[in-house]
Amino acid sequence: MNLVLIGYRGTGKSTIARLLAAQLGWPVLSTDARIIEQAGRSIPDIVARDGWDHFRDLESAVCNTLTQQDRLVIDTGGGVILRPANVAALRSNGLVFWLTATVATIAQRIAGDTQRPSLTAGATFVEEIQEVLAERTPTYQAAADYHIATDHRPPEAIASDIVNMVNQDMINRAFEPSPDLS
Repeated sequence: MNLVLIGYRGTGKSTIARLLAAQLGWPVLSTDARIIEQAGRSIPDIVARDGWDHFRDLESAVCNTLTQQDRLVIDTGGGVILRPANVAALRSNGLVFWLTATVATIAQRIAGDTQRPSLTAGATFVEEIQEVLAERTPTYQAAADYHIATDHRPPEAIASDIVNMVNQDMINRAFEPSPDLS
């Protein structure tokens, strides 16, 4: 089983993934970092030269590869949930945690981020965050096993909460009744 972190950029996925990996002794893998490594180019360069569809194809290939492994903490890019096949692959061998934050918190956290191209033409920075969150929230919600708000909480506390949720989930699964095969 893997632990998969989804959510908009700036919600704490990378930081919390590193803390989880340290607590559990599992490797942490970032889908975006893996794409950059495999393509040998930055995400803005991939999108500028080949388009978002190509980037999403690379992302899908990475998701499929990572879900073949076990005991990983997977830090996903914010748009991984845009393809139902990615969600299915990630859920096939993982618990999915949706990290959220308010628009103001996200704007503050990602104000200097130059590693992602704009997702909405003509919108201000805050308008883009609002627009993309409004569009993606139902998909994030549907993909997640758990929802965790990260505003005003130390990342260490969030990572500990996730470990506790995983332990409780495993206990619950151990005591699920067997299906009736008669």
